[in-house]
Amino acid sequence: MQRALIERLLPSYVAGAEARSDAADDALYPEERAAVAGVSEGRRREFTTVRHCARRALSALGHAPVPLIPDARGVPRWPDGVVGSMTHCRGYRAAVVARQYDVRALGVDAEPWRPLNEGVLGTVSLPGERERLAALEASHSRLACWDRLLFCAKEAVYKAWFPDTRTELTFRDVSVEFDPTEHTFRATVLAPYRRDFTGRWLAREGILLAVAFDG
Repeated sequence: MQRALIERLLPSYVAGAEARSDAADDALYPEERAAVAGVSEGRRREFTTVRHCARRALSALGHAPVPLIPDARGVPRWPDGVVGSMTHCRGYRAAVVARQYDVRALGVDAEPWRPLNEGVLGTVSLPGERERLAALEASHSRLACWDRLLFCAKEAVYKAWFPDTRTELTFRDVSVEFDPTEHTFRATVLAPYRRDFTGRWLAREGILLAVAFDG
């Protein structure tokens, strides 16, 4: 049986689950239904399915199913002692979880494998990153859509960073460097914060995936 895309990125202490089609509404708890009352049908499907994925991942850690209600900033409230992250893009949903004593912070992002819209790269990247992306495009153009992967990796870092610190970042507060051979990346949250993350990435089946770890 073919491994799920998300599973290919995760170390043994992180559990993940993904879906390519949406779960039924009865996958939600009443508290979760209340949290998405009045939203669009598309948003409701995304919300439902990523929580279905998250509960599957939590079960791999030995946790019983629980409601996963977002706080005022949209961050899911995980069970005590658990860190996690959810993501969705067109045709793909996923969630990752780990015990907090195994990893301090965890973030995941999925994006479609296509270039960023014109002008976006300049707003989400640093000059050194653009130089590195140009070199990757020249030597490894078939491996990934590098500008979109940079965006994806920074989103994963932010999803790990914000629940742990409750501090906002801009895209230019993070510097990312990819290893095209190992399919890994290193990310540094720049001064005044100065914090390093490691990550893994994958580009396959029309999807770009990045997972960021601290700890």
